[in-house]
Amino acid sequence: MRFITTLAALACVSSAAAAQEAASVPMPESYREVQLSMLELQRSMLLAMADSMPEKWYRESVTPIQRDFAQQVYHAASTIVWICGRFFGADPVTLADTTVALNTREGLTTYINGVYDYAAAVMADQAADDRATVVGFFGGLQIPKWQIWDEIHQHTVWTAGQLVANFRGHDMAPPGFGFF
Repeated sequence: MRFITTLAALACVSSAAAAQEAASVPMPESYREVQLSMLELQRSMLLAMADSMPEKWYRESVTPIQRDFAQQVYHAASTIVWICGRFFGADPVTLADTTVALNTREGLTTYINGVYDYAAAVMADQAADDRATVVGFFGGLQIPKWQIWDEIHQHTVWTAGQLVANFRGHDMAPPGFGFF
């Protein structure tokens, strides 16, 4: 048992060391274009989900404890606004009345587009030296600010992936995957 505990501890130290090492590696400015493309992929994925689900099922959840469909899409997008304010110092923005955004296709797509227009502007305006600044992210992990955009991407994909169950629950195929 002590051997397994020691291995687990070494893995944590190794992971933390790898994260710290990655934080000290500068990212080429050209990577910003890759990240802008990822934002557009996220936007198109969420718009396809909102467009593919009939509005009558927007407020339905697959299980009682999960967010309903519209709340899940809203969460995927709204987190970006919060992160932009918290970590990039961007001015907070109010984009939609949730009564409209959570209950109509037009409201939800308007909200999604507003969030991604805002995020793209924040990223475009972010100075190169600010992108290299290392900050404490969730859980205290020290990462450069450019990496936060990759974390946003992972959160959006993970959160949107949970919506597949909403489609399957109605014998519907979810929208096609963006890369194929």
